[in-house]
Amino acid sequence: MPSVVGRLSTRVNLFKKQVQQSGDYPALYQAVLRHGQGVWLDAKKSFTDLADYDDRPLYWSRLQMSKVLRSSKAFATLQQANQQQLLWTLELVSRGQMDVKFDKKTDKKILITGFDPFFLNRNIDQSNPSGVVALSLDDVVLDIAGKTAEVEVLIVPVRFADFDQGMIEELLTPYMVDKSVDMVITVSMGRDNFDLERYPALRRSSKAPDNVNVFTGADIDNPLVPKLNNDDLDGPEFVEFSLPIEAMQNGLGKYKVNDNRKVRTVQSKKMFAARSLVSIVNETSVSGSGGGYLSNEVSYRSILLRNEYNPLLPVGHIHTPRIKAFDQRALIAIVKQAKNIITEGVKAL
Repeated sequence: MPSVVGRLSTRVNLFKKQVQQSGDYPALYQAVLRHGQGVWLDAKKSFTDLADYDDRPLYWSRLQMSKVLRSSKAFATLQQANQQQLLWTLELVSRGQMDVKFDKKTDKKILITGFDPFFLNRNIDQSNPSGVVALSLDDVVLDIAGKTAEVEVLIVPVRFADFDQGMIEELLTPYMVDKSVDMVITVSMGRDNFDLERYPALRRSSKAPDNVNVFTGADIDNPLVPKLNNDDLDGPEFVEFSLPIEAMQNGLGKYKVNDNRKVRTVQSKKMFAARSLVSIVNETSVSGSGGGYLSNEVSYRSILLRNEYNPLLPVGHIHTPRIKAFDQRALIAIVKQAKNIITEGVKAL
């Protein structure tokens, strides 16, 4: 994939040069801030200018930059805590953390998260429609029934360790606490159609590895509670999506838009459509409507934050149709309908 991997090489090479010239932690930190945010901005510009619906250059460039940093002489001399802080900062700023500004004076503010490509052992050229949706909508102003809504986005990793170390909480908590957004939508790649995931679950149960081939040991017979820093994530077995589902189902396009209520519990031993949150909250979760992988988990964690800091905030998860490898035609249709679904949701605020 030379056109993908090398698309942002100018930024990667600038980062490499500055890192090699850096002799201490402050210099490395400045390089990480400058070029971590720079690769995010370069990826956005490339995505817009080429209009090819390709989210992959950002992912592969970030990996190259991480390798440059980890293999540098100055990095090797640092204490482990400083090494970890540099890598963590590179991840955050290259995922849009410093680019969420909401500066267009609109009536509503919408925050959306997408995911990196994943399952790369199956298709090394895999794209993720959720990342494409995010990049397509970043900085867009929607004009809806005489009101305006600004969209800002973040893209999160497909790695268990980042979730366990609190990346979702670090990225989203400020907007929950200060009540500076009117809607939070997490997005990932899912099944055949669009699914609005009604009941996210606490536990991991997918046997699938993450992007660094880590297996948690979880499965449907051994659902595991994820971590938040060094402790078990503390929350109910299930939470509930609070986006305007009926309105969002009016988002027209090629695919169905499902109100997905299916969950699995230890007691049920199989998938079933839950009637209500009350009917399942006292059961032990195996998988939520969004499954038992990180798609379910980003939804669960974001709703948990909402319940703690801003209980009236509409928050929820959209699973897009899945694609194999990179399918531009399918991505165009998915992005178009995702925008319609989100627009209908905003209209109902």
